[in-house]
Amino acid sequence: MAVDWQRTYAAVARLVALGAGVEEIVPGATSGAVDVGRWLARQRDQVVWEGLAEGQREHLTALGVTPLPPEQKTPVRAPRGGSGGFERGCAALAQYRALTGTTGLVSRSHIETLPDGTEVKLGVFLANTKTRRAKLSAAQLQQLAALGLQWAEQTPSRV
Repeated sequence: MAVDWQRTYAAVARLVALGAGVEEIVPGATSGAVDVGRWLARQRDQVVWEGLAEGQREHLTALGVTPLPPEQKTPVRAPRGGSGGFERGCAALAQYRALTGTTGLVSRSHIETLPDGTEVKLGVFLANTKTRRAKLSAAQLQQLAALGLQWAEQTPSRV
């Protein structure tokens, strides 16, 4: 085991022996000039935990430290391309309307996160859809009108 690892572990063990719970040792908690909270959080990271020596994992487990479950590092993004984009946009609009009670003035920068974690840039979706409404099918326009968009109720002039 590396000397720095042993020293930081000893500082954490000392805090636990003095009555601090492992969950209380969060990033920013220091012992001496060492941020033991940040170190402990790093040790609990799944990738770091797997890279520890067996003895290191045993020492941490004896203190009550367990690895965190693997987390999804990046938010789910909608796949690029036309497949399902309109449906995701409508789902985001319906969710936004349910939360706010209106579909009026949605800022261009507004992002709506759907229950499955998909992020929809709702403001961009609305601006683009309105600009391209002449290319939408009657069913799509009807769907948007049902969600409360007045501009979708008007028949676009086809060129």
